[in-house]
Amino acid sequence: MSSAPAPGPAPASLTLWDEEDFQGRCCRLLSDCANVSERGGLRRVRSVKVENGAWVAFEYPDFQGQQFILEKGDYPRWSAWSGSSGHNSNQLLSFRPVLCANHSDSRVTLFEGENFRGCKFELSDDYPSLPSMGWTSKDVGSIKVSSGAWVAYQYPGYRGYQYVLEQDRHSGEFRTYSEFGTQAHSGQLQSIRRVQH
Repeated sequence: MSSAPAPGPAPASLTLWDEEDFQGRCCRLLSDCANVSERGGLRRVRSVKVENGAWVAFEYPDFQGQQFILEKGDYPRWSAWSGSSGHNSNQLLSFRPVLCANHSDSRVTLFEGENFRGCKFELSDDYPSLPSMGWTSKDVGSIKVSSGAWVAYQYPGYRGYQYVLEQDRHSGEFRTYSEFGTQAHSGQLQSIRRVQH
């Protein structure tokens, strides 16, 4: 007697609308999309429903500009994905799924200096305030993601610019703050959490 294989996670999927509150033209994505204008025929994205997986959305085509993590749920307008980020983007133009989100086994090491030098902290849990856990610098010079996917934030309380850091990108090695994202102008990171999927 053979048993059916255990079902794997559902493939990543999300639906995009060109107007707030899930109105206007829409398209569905199941994989990377470098430009929703070319692929989905949308001039901009103003609301999103994430059906499965976690996604990284970017404010410009070709995965450029501010990053926003989109986990399963509804995002009826820009404030839902921007939150208290300190950077308000009323449109999203490129998207990619997070491939290695594994909330139960996530590990990351923060380094004070570039190229994995200086003081370090190894983490396997969410930290709404790195200073309160003993991290003495407001900056992080480099990061190694051993497993899973993380979202690092500019300020405590998961606020400010967001940087999605995955084990499957850069082989999990971010040697300098400029590799955190195209919008990274400094290494200021003060909170970090695991990506939920």
